[in-house]
Amino acid sequence: MGCFGNILWFICGGFVSGLGWCLAGCLWCITIVGIPVGIQCFKFASLSFWPFGKEVRYGGGAGSMLLNIIWLIVTGLPMAAGSAIMGAFLCITVIGIPFGLQHFKIAKLALMPFGAEII
Repeated sequence: MGCFGNILWFICGGFVSGLGWCLAGCLWCITIVGIPVGIQCFKFASLSFWPFGKEVRYGGGAGSMLLNIIWLIVTGLPMAAGSAIMGAFLCITVIGIPFGLQHFKIAKLALMPFGAEII
């Protein structure tokens, strides 16, 4: 399911989503202050291109927690809400459940990206 799911995901919107995240990461990395946010955007891009078969491990320390709180206030809530709503709509059909679960994975990462590692 992983390879076939990734191909369907990529064709049906993963390519556009991943490119959007790459563009956002490049724009954030132009400024010195925005480099940590740009790195998180590249993390989202890698997950947006091929989400099936990838795991997200959460960790980090006090610095990650502080950055996650700032991220949550500025960007995280709208991103997580959008992915969660898309995941809920996709889970209505049996065929869409695997894709909905991938949106839930992205929504969880959208809440706390700092200190998370994609495996």
